[in-house]
Amino acid sequence: MKKILIVILTVVTTLSGFAQTKEDQYAKAYKLKLEFKYKEAFPLFQALLKGDSSNVNYVQFSSYCYSKYGFYYAPEAEKMKYYKTAEYLAKKAIKLNEVSADAHYVYAMALGRINENASSKQKIANAKLIKSEVDRAIALNPKLAGAHHILGRWNRTIAGFNGVEKVMINSFFGGVPPGGSYDDAVKAFTTAVSIEPKYMNHQYELAQTYHEMGKNADAKVWVENALKIVPAHDDDVKAKADCEALLKKLK
Repeated sequence: MKKILIVILTVVTTLSGFAQTKEDQYAKAYKLKLEFKYKEAFPLFQALLKGDSSNVNYVQFSSYCYSKYGFYYAPEAEKMKYYKTAEYLAKKAIKLNEVSADAHYVYAMALGRINENASSKQKIANAKLIKSEVDRAIALNPKLAGAHHILGRWNRTIAGFNGVEKVMINSFFGGVPPGGSYDDAVKAFTTAVSIEPKYMNHQYELAQTYHEMGKNADAKVWVENALKIVPAHDDDVKAKADCEALLKKLK
């Protein structure tokens, strides 16, 4: 009886330690994600996902990391594979929890990345889906800065469509949801900045939007404001380079 009790206690202790290890690993991975350290977070989320593919957090944040890792670190020829995996995982996350704001956000993010190398027809075909997913994410969590950022990009992209693309929208896809103006883009990026004032890319995209609107004085204000931020991660490094390039155009 005593031996049986010892065995039971050993098993319980082992399982408890495993659970704690997995919990600690998730906490570490999530912290790295919050710090925009995608390269470090990516393998941790991959390991968590491999151990439990039914956990919505593991699935949706793995999707997020696939989009980010693919953009920054994957060879050009392999980027689309990462984005497609991100799309697959995001759709799975939505099935696991339809009311997860992050699941809808990472789906919109994956589609946005896919669209960067897509034909005009595919971009337009995905436009409605991206808008509906980002709207759903914001409805579920209005403080999700990344969703507002994507909404800003979406509005600016639609506003910048040429005449042929606009005809395709109306003729083949029945138009797009309300919005799609530069003013809508400014509003979305301004909201993102208010939520994450130290995230340089929000400010860069706001400046870029003003530049496309022909409001270069406003663009310069935001570029210079963004450049006051000390880069802390890869997003900032890229945003700084983009800001410096834009500032040269504005001078």
